[in-house]
Amino acid sequence: MTNSNFDQGFKNRKQVLGAVHVEKSWENADELNKPMQELVTEYCWGAVWGDETLDYKTRSMLNIAMLTVLSQHHELSVHVRGAITNGVSHEEIAAIIRQAAVYGGVPCGLAAMRVASDVIKSV
Repeated sequence: MTNSNFDQGFKNRKQVLGAVHVEKSWENADELNKPMQELVTEYCWGAVWGDETLDYKTRSMLNIAMLTVLSQHHELSVHVRGAITNGVSHEEIAAIIRQAAVYGGVPCGLAAMRVASDVIKSV
């Protein structure tokens, strides 16, 4: 699959999440989930992350808040790592999670803080 949004998305995805992670996801894609990988790469990472209205740091901060409230722990850990790559400080990550906890629920915030702490300890 080749188009400009996909190509830009693959580049953006590697820049934020790391080439090793992205290449592994792509290589592990099978007949069932490859169309999802293509969709995510083209639309999330190409069309949305490729829109220069918001910078990567802001997008990462938004993702941390949304993934916290949605209790999407796997994606949260991936995006905390990406946020650090995009210049979000450990203190900013904690502040984002605290704010998300107030508006989205303390249990979500506590779980997110555990995920973020584990990621921060590993980098």
